[in-house]
Amino acid sequence: MITRFLTAETFENESYFLFGSRQTGKSTLLFNLFPKAIFYDLLENNTYERLQRNPSLLRQDLELYESGTLVIIDEVQMIPQLLNEVQWLIVRKGIRFILSGSSARKLRRSGVNMLGGRAIWISFYPFTSAEIPDFDIIKAVNQGMLPRHYLSSSKDYWDKLQAYVSIYLREEIKAESLVRNLSAFNRFLEVAAITDGEMVNYNNIAQDCGIDAKTVKEYFAILEETLVGYRVPAYTKVVRRKLRQSPKFYFFDVSIPNYLLGRKSLQPGSDDFGHAFEHLVIQELIEYLGYNKIENALSFWRSYNGYEVDAVLGDAAVAIEIKSCQEVQSKHLRGLKAFKEEHPDARLIMVSLDPNPRLFNGVEIMPVKYFLEQLWQKRSIF
Repeated sequence: MITRFLTAETFENESYFLFGSRQTGKSTLLFNLFPKAIFYDLLENNTYERLQRNPSLLRQDLELYESGTLVIIDEVQMIPQLLNEVQWLIVRKGIRFILSGSSARKLRRSGVNMLGGRAIWISFYPFTSAEIPDFDIIKAVNQGMLPRHYLSSSKDYWDKLQAYVSIYLREEIKAESLVRNLSAFNRFLEVAAITDGEMVNYNNIAQDCGIDAKTVKEYFAILEETLVGYRVPAYTKVVRRKLRQSPKFYFFDVSIPNYLLGRKSLQPGSDDFGHAFEHLVIQELIEYLGYNKIENALSFWRSYNGYEVDAVLGDAAVAIEIKSCQEVQSKHLRGLKAFKEEHPDARLIMVSLDPNPRLFNGVEIMPVKYFLEQLWQKRSIF
């Protein structure tokens, strides 16, 4: 069994919200860490119907338990009204809760009780490279890092991915009545995949989908609030060059745009591999910053005259360019060099498929596995 980044010690002494997309492994993690906890799975019809009909049954079930008893409610967003009972049990009885879910949208938008700071928010992600023994970068670029997909053979992962996208991304959105025009939303998903890792132009996407820009913005908000994707903001601290300010969008796992765009059997040297490779490294950065609770630390930089850096950490502390080439050359460093002119104290890193780490014209060239090791194990990147 693969050991995940979160451990039992992560959840000591307090109550917690644990949110992550479907099939990231939340339920498996909680079952393994807390086999003796009282567990309510709201995906079970009987449990759901019982508590949906009468949320106060939760209080009745648990009122006689001792202070410190741990209770896990899985997919808590399905019955937001339970949070009133949860707060009463935390305050009056000292019961501890782990409230897991795959969508924060219903909770945040329904005006329900969010426990007034009595539960700590933790995000959960697909596998990280640090969690996988003998991590295979080519496999990860192709199959993504969702446990069920990464651990599948190269022959059957595509069928599982097809089921995931069809059932979760489309049917789940439909079931929650988040969009009225499902065909337009399906088209939007395809266009969002094409622009994955690119600057978001709401008007262009709206034109391609046959909807208005306001609806496109709402669709992106749906993807973020259902934990299907992230918008990465532009770094906007202007020194000399005028900067672009539109965000970039990334799906939460590289397998999603791979499937939506029909990208299979990706190998170094192709443009498609390059796009997926960049996505995977950004995905790892998002997960590292999320697990370590480093907020608002990731952005990208792009000037109006075309210079670009894929990732900026902090206030220009680190600038990272990501290229899937096997030997970084001077032409690949133009964006980093332009950034250095604006921010002379920045550390410059190029993540690539180079065989060995080296220093080239003031830029640290890091093979991708070396970079990820420095990020997760040595913690010497940021």
